[in-house]
Amino acid sequence: MATAKKTAQQWFLEAYHFHLLEQSIDKAIKAYKKCIQLDPAYTDAYVNLGLIHLKREQYEKALQYFARVTQLEPQNIEAYINLGYAYEKMDRFGSAKQMYEHSLKINPRHMEAFVNLANIAEMQADYNGAIDLWKKAIEVDPNAAQPHFFLAATYDRHDMFDEAIDEYKQTLAIDPNYLKALFNLGRLYIQQGEPRKAFDAFARVIELNGDNTTAWNYLGYIYETLGSIDHAIFAYSNSLIINNYQEDAHYNLARLQYLQYRSNPDPAVLEGIRSRLFYVTSVNPKHREAKQLLGMIQLHRTREQKETAG
Repeated sequence: MATAKKTAQQWFLEAYHFHLLEQSIDKAIKAYKKCIQLDPAYTDAYVNLGLIHLKREQYEKALQYFARVTQLEPQNIEAYINLGYAYEKMDRFGSAKQMYEHSLKINPRHMEAFVNLANIAEMQADYNGAIDLWKKAIEVDPNAAQPHFFLAATYDRHDMFDEAIDEYKQTLAIDPNYLKALFNLGRLYIQQGEPRKAFDAFARVIELNGDNTTAWNYLGYIYETLGSIDHAIFAYSNSLIINNYQEDAHYNLARLQYLQYRSNPDPAVLEGIRSRLFYVTSVNPKHREAKQLLGMIQLHRTREQKETAG
C-alpha cells in the first residue's frame, strides 16, 4: 500500500517542530523548502526561512526570503520590517529606511517602524531627525503614550532634561502606569535636586513593581537626602531581600547602620555591619569606602577595648 505524500502544511508543521522545539535548524530548513516546493505561496515558510538565515548572519539569503513575502503579500508590514532589519545588519541604512518608510505607508501608526527609523537617525548622528520622527508619531496618534516616551528618552540622552521631563509627564498623563517613564522621571528629578518629586515617582514604581531593586535603592538615597535614616535603612534592606548580591546596597546599608550603632552600640549589630563590609570587599577588593569604614570600625573597637581594660 502506497504511503500518502505529505502536504505543504504537514511539511511546514514538521519544519516548525524541528525549528522551535528540537532546534534542529538544518532539518527545519529542508522541511521548509519542501513546504514551498509544494506550495510556492506559503508565506509563513518564507518568513521562518528568512528569520533562520538572519540569525545565522546570512543576510543575502534572508533578504531573498523576506522579499518573496512582500511579493506574495504586498501589504504585509512585518515583511518590510524584517527586510529593513536585514538591511540594517548589512549597514545598508538607506535601504533599511526605505523599508520602514514603506511600512508607514501601509500603516501610518506602526510604532516599530518609527522606532527603527529613529534608531537609524541617531546612529547616523541625526539628532534632529530622530526628534522630528517622534513628533510626527505624536501627530499621527496623539493618544499613544509610547511616542511621547521615546521623544522624552531622546531628549534625555542628549541632556535636554527640561524637555525630557515634560515628555515623561505627557507619557504618564496618557498612561499613569508607564514604568519606564516613572523611573526615568524619578531619576531626572534626583539630578535636578528635587528629591520629594523623585520620591513620588519611585514610590509609584514600587507600587507597580515591588521587586524593582533599583527603585528601592533610589528610595534609600532619597530618604537619606531628606534625613530619614530609619526609612533609608528600610529601603536598602528591602532591596537586599529581593537580591542579596548587591555590592552598593550592602555598603549603603552598612554605612547607615554604623551611624546608628555609634548612637546606640550593640555588638551583635556591629558584627552584622562588618559582615556586610567583608562581603563588599570580597566582591570588590578595590571598594575604597568599604575598606575605610572597616578600618574606622576596627579603630573604634580598639579604642573601646583599651578604655574597657583601663
